[in-house]
Amino acid sequence: MKTAVVARAHQIPTRLPIQLEVGDHVQVGERDSEWPEFVFVSATHGTGWVPARHLSAGSGSAVVTTPYDTAELPTHAGDVLEVLAEDAQSGWVWCRTANGREGWVPCKTLETPA
Repeated sequence: MKTAVVARAHQIPTRLPIQLEVGDHVQVGERDSEWPEFVFVSATHGTGWVPARHLSAGSGSAVVTTPYDTAELPTHAGDVLEVLAEDAQSGWVWCRTANGREGWVPCKTLETPA
């Protein structure tokens, strides 16, 4: 089991996460200035930030080509997380807490995995 220790807390956005499936149609908005791999999308069931490479090319609207869950994990310094998936290209990792909660955490908030 690969673990990581939180060096800096991460607060999550107030909007609810969405799960996008292959074939979902979304409206594509702005590209994130801090995380350039991400674009803001609007789907029938919510909004969130998604790596642009998970969408078909197109301006204004696109189709999801790779499933994606926008859930982020709130963390506190010192938390120990289980790393379940790494997305080095975007700079985020999918982690699980000791109580079973899962979500994305920015790599820059973590110490070198233990």
